[in-house]
Amino acid sequence: MIKHHPNEELLAQYCRGELPFSLSIALSAHIEMCPECKAKEQRIVASQAQQTWNGEQVELADFGDMLQGILATPVTKSKKIVAKQDTQVLIEGKQITLPHAFRSFEHLKWTGFGAISRARVISDEENVRASLLHIKEGGEIPQHQHKGYELTLLLDGSFTDEHGTYSKGDFMLLSGEINHSPKTDKGCLCYTVQDAPLHFISGMSKVLNPLGKFIY
Repeated sequence: MIKHHPNEELLAQYCRGELPFSLSIALSAHIEMCPECKAKEQRIVASQAQQTWNGEQVELADFGDMLQGILATPVTKSKKIVAKQDTQVLIEGKQITLPHAFRSFEHLKWTGFGAISRARVISDEENVRASLLHIKEGGEIPQHQHKGYELTLLLDGSFTDEHGTYSKGDFMLLSGEINHSPKTDKGCLCYTVQDAPLHFISGMSKVLNPLGKFIY
């Protein structure tokens, strides 16, 4: 059961097309998996459409001219549209089907370090890194905080940290004040977006901090 959702303002920004691509993917995928947020999206879109309609004066004459122009346009034979197959990833012998928002991501290049594997999916937004992140069964990311924000959308499996337990479909947006150490018993796959490096704060993991900008 999905327990963690984007807030109303973030959903409204998504519906208005105001979010960067990296965040829009997360919202789109979460909405696909979450009936509650799908219903909210539909209400927000309907409300925005009503506000737009009420705020505009429709000139009937112009509308008539436009309609005549449409009707006068020659009809061309439409091309057959072939639906694109869902994107799937094979990780640790498990085939995982991704939400439709990830259809454009093919031929992912995975890199790994210990129990963690990552495939970068977006790297052309300034200071923003978006990735698919997999943690193996029994894996853990050392306790850390963020110099910016961290968005996590859980696509498969589950994990826990100091603040709760998270399952497939959960959407978490954390600020720099939050410290946590995610760990998973059975493995998990997440979509993550960060705008600054991780900052490790416990044990030997602190030695990774000078390399932070290269590993986020």
